[in-house]
Amino acid sequence: MGATFAELDALSTEELRERAFARARDKVDLPFFWSLFEHLPAREDGDDGGLGVQSTVDDAAAVWRDATGHDYGEQEPLIRAAFIDYLINN
Repeated sequence: MGATFAELDALSTEELRERAFARARDKVDLPFFWSLFEHLPAREDGDDGGLGVQSTVDDAAAVWRDATGHDYGEQEPLIRAAFIDYLINN
């Protein structure tokens, strides 16, 4: 049985990210990575982080690191919710 919401919510955002990314890699779930970008604000410099040319799960994880630097700002609650939802339902 997987972790409960309360157990997951007690984890740091970084721990949630690590667990969700590991599960998505195991499942080769590229759409999960792309769905996370919906929660990020557009970058002011117009750089999309190479989203148009990335096509693998590892590339998606690398793009995520480059785009966020793990600083989620005001979007952190939404990102945490996405990680928790993924871990509970996948």
